[in-house]
Amino acid sequence: MSSHSWFSRALLPWYAEHRRPLPWRSTSDPYRIWLSEVILQQTRVDQGMAYWHRFVERYPSVAQLAKASEDQVLRLWQGLGYYSRARNLLAAARQVALDHGGRFPADHAALRNLKGVGDYTASAIASICFGLPEPVVDGNVYRVLSRVFGIGTPIDSTEGRKEFRALAAQLIDPKHPGDHNQAVMELGATVCTPKKPACDRCPVANRCIALRTQRIAELPVKAGKTKTRTRHFNYLRIETGKGIYLRKRTAKDIWQGLWEMPLIETEKAAGPKTMQRLIGELDASATKRASNRGKKDNCTWTIRLSSAPVKHVLSHQLIHARFWEATPPPGFVPQKDWKLVPWRRLDAHALPRLVEKALAGRG
Repeated sequence: MSSHSWFSRALLPWYAEHRRPLPWRSTSDPYRIWLSEVILQQTRVDQGMAYWHRFVERYPSVAQLAKASEDQVLRLWQGLGYYSRARNLLAAARQVALDHGGRFPADHAALRNLKGVGDYTASAIASICFGLPEPVVDGNVYRVLSRVFGIGTPIDSTEGRKEFRALAAQLIDPKHPGDHNQAVMELGATVCTPKKPACDRCPVANRCIALRTQRIAELPVKAGKTKTRTRHFNYLRIETGKGIYLRKRTAKDIWQGLWEMPLIETEKAAGPKTMQRLIGELDASATKRASNRGKKDNCTWTIRLSSAPVKHVLSHQLIHARFWEATPPPGFVPQKDWKLVPWRRLDAHALPRLVEKALAGRG
């Protein structure tokens, strides 16, 4: 028996009594467990719950999800952010359908081979659904283990990741691996929180080194912080009697696969004169028309700010957005990747939250 068996013996009864009644905890269906794990990455439970229900209702099985289009999945995901998760979700569903006959593999390595499934998600599915003693290590687990065992190794270092995973593997209860993993995560989510932890309600408080040495606020330790990138987005709101022009983000950047208004990104905040010049450079057709006429009359765009600048905060990016009402000149020829979307069809397009708010109530 492990010298750390006290840990699981204290946690499992606590978990049985105090765990939150989350819908994915009433099933061992790998599809529903996997769906919850993907949605809850970078998302609060209260926010992710509605999305989980939405996906389960729309796609009750992984086989049905595998048949969906990327646009359909992104539209259902809209508002959750980190859209690569949605694209990976669809890709993994298709892998399960094509490579595994529509059944999730009961093997940690095979689960890891699914698109977007890392060690954490694979371990969660393996332990909860198939009873395999695979340790789960996420932010909540790092926090619990670093405090209870007084570990100061940075959790974002290679050494730290190895140390914490090894400890989690020693602690896991081989008879109840799923409940053990969920208990540790639940403790971190509801009791051993980042700020103001409820140590008086913790089932392992009497063995917690951080509590005994007054190091709760110091642990866990991170080696460094990711730099925040500042960007300036200028959206062109080009409306006609038939609808509004949108374009699909295809580059490997934020919001890949989502639709937005035509965009001009600048190094700093742009004023009307700068935007007038940049739109002119963007619209080569206007330059050609002006050259043919020998003058620029009626060949320039009319622009004006449609709202105050908007600040949109992402995990590692700060976006300053400006929305410009832009009226093109006669004979305007849209860019090849611009699409005139009727207002009635706007809901069929997945939009970044920033753009969705700007277009709310229109059409």
